[in-house]
Amino acid sequence: MKNYLAIDIGASSGRHIIGTVKDGKISLEEVYRFENSQIRKDGHDCWDIEKLVASVKAGIDEAMKRCEIESIGIDTWGVDFVLLDAEGKLCSDAVAYRDARNNGQDADIEAKVMSFEELYSRAGIQKASFNTIYQLWALKKEHPEQLEKAESLLMIPEYLNYALTGNIVHEYTDSSTSSLLNAAKKDWDFDLIEKLGFPKKIFGKLEMPGAKVGEYRGAKVILAAMHDTASAYLAVPARDDKAVYLSSGTWSLLGIENTEAITTKESCEANFTNEGGAWGRYRYLKNIMGLWMIQSIRRELNGVEYVEGKGREATLAALAGLCDYDETHQYSFAELGKIAEASDYSAIVDVNDERFLNPVSMIGEVMKAAEESGAKRPSTIGELMKSVYLSLADCYARAIKVLAKISGKEFTSINIVGGGCQDKFLNALTAKATGLEVFTGPIEGTAIGNLIVQMITGGEFKDLAEARRAIVR
Repeated sequence: MKNYLAIDIGASSGRHIIGTVKDGKISLEEVYRFENSQIRKDGHDCWDIEKLVASVKAGIDEAMKRCEIESIGIDTWGVDFVLLDAEGKLCSDAVAYRDARNNGQDADIEAKVMSFEELYSRAGIQKASFNTIYQLWALKKEHPEQLEKAESLLMIPEYLNYALTGNIVHEYTDSSTSSLLNAAKKDWDFDLIEKLGFPKKIFGKLEMPGAKVGEYRGAKVILAAMHDTASAYLAVPARDDKAVYLSSGTWSLLGIENTEAITTKESCEANFTNEGGAWGRYRYLKNIMGLWMIQSIRRELNGVEYVEGKGREATLAALAGLCDYDETHQYSFAELGKIAEASDYSAIVDVNDERFLNPVSMIGEVMKAAEESGAKRPSTIGELMKSVYLSLADCYARAIKVLAKISGKEFTSINIVGGGCQDKFLNALTAKATGLEVFTGPIEGTAIGNLIVQMITGGEFKDLAEARRAIVR
């Protein structure tokens, strides 16, 4: 029996999970978990990239104490990157996608290079201020010397693979989030890259999930579907083609799988995205702010800073507006859900508003947004949380209506995977808001999708359909 290791890393934590196949069923064992944090560096919010590398290696060491590992696959969030110089050393920081340097870069590109409509017709990627294209534009203005020195651009999971193997291999699904690929050709849009003034040499040949990167301590390192949503979508055990997929975590990614990109004007105006999926598929979806809002509120309630030394004063001011806040208490996700469920508050805010992307205080921002909507300002934790819960469900419902119109499909169910599928209150609100039947699980959908690629490559399953049947078992 072969053992495969999935390393699944999100914006706040990472986990190492060993997967095996026995009697046609996939079994999982979590062997390591670590915190993923940000630091302030040279005026920017950055990932602690070397700490991240150390955590990845520590988890592999722990897994190898348990058993022999056949292969290793890594998945992370998209859009973020580092640059390497001619000696293979870092020549840029790993600036995080929520950093303020990205603000206004979209408008600048539209004024100087091309309209968003033209960009969308080529790349098929929704407008989001943190897309790699806007990050690189900001970097070119702030530190052009870094781009001049660079020989390679590596997305975060590609850099982690490089740290393990010493080999540079570029992967399709994570690279697709950059908005620098031609959606139809599934390859870099070098004409666009040239217009933007980015050096062509840093964009290497793209490989599909399943390609071998190298070895680490005797185990093969394989390209998973390296964008975590690409992995999560592989693990959705949809019952038919009338199902909407919802990967529920820090972000809520709601959509379907397509064999062709949809880059119409209607799709552009709706700001749906065509991210690359495993083996050349497309994930046609809406990127929704997601559980980031709940995670951020919980951190503030519990006195935890997302970025060290940032936002404490704003948080304290917001907390002072909650009449039932207890600074000695540690709030759990389950408790916050129960508190929300008990509230009859009904204010709905636009969860996709940029104001919620990286506010100095999420609590304060939700309070202001609710008040600006004409509702009473939330004054209890229950009212605050109820507004977020209702707003997420409402956004899901509105996105599904637009998705049905653009795709021409009729939907009968929602399949929710990822950690957010455990939130029974949000699931119930989603079912009520959409009028669709909700199916949940698997919880570790992203890790399972990561493992599926490795297992297909390792000969455990002949194709994705067979692997998905194993998930249902």
